[in-house]
Amino acid sequence: MIDDECRIADFVARGLAGVGFDVEKFSDPKAGLQAALAGGYDLVILDLLMPELDGRDLLVELLKLRPDQPVIILSALGDTANKVKSLELGAQDYVVKPFAFEELLARINARLRSHAEGVTLRCGGTTLDLVRRRADVGAGPVALSEREFLLLRELMRSRGKTLTNDQLLERVWGYKFDPGTNVVDVYVRRLRAKLGLGAILTVRGEGHRVDLD
Repeated sequence: MIDDECRIADFVARGLAGVGFDVEKFSDPKAGLQAALAGGYDLVILDLLMPELDGRDLLVELLKLRPDQPVIILSALGDTANKVKSLELGAQDYVVKPFAFEELLARINARLRSHAEGVTLRCGGTTLDLVRRRADVGAGPVALSEREFLLLRELMRSRGKTLTNDQLLERVWGYKFDPGTNVVDVYVRRLRAKLGLGAILTVRGEGHRVDLD
């Protein structure tokens, strides 16, 4: 964890240690970068606003030499521009301070699962880059928004199996109930517009799936 706010770093480190993680903390961003470049870390949690070395610059330097390193940004900057820029630079997730530890832990576990799968998922003619959040159906990589990426990832993980809208609402949007929205269908249409009509199959009255072939 690279964060010059010692109180937050201590809080996160204690919480993660309590559920079995080994955590190393660096309040000096330059020292944190050198440690991260040395390798051996499953995940880097990175602040943006730090003295001597800005978190975005640190992210660029780290991923230049270790492009597969999973990074979660943990920052007080909650505006869309900073979130988008960090994701474009290669961060896998972005959590805004103040935050609930349970949410951070869930995001950490999700990123670690993605990394354990490898950096890509393949299903039929579709390839999904789990690091850069891009999909390719044979015509070159296409950038996806966060929800588009999460939706396609869930469908590809369950390839060949139809997932109901309720299942997708819970896994992608975190809803444990039907909020009375057609958001799943909206994002399925967006993915089809980017990847082609055959990228996702809709089974009337059941849900959506990605076929094996």
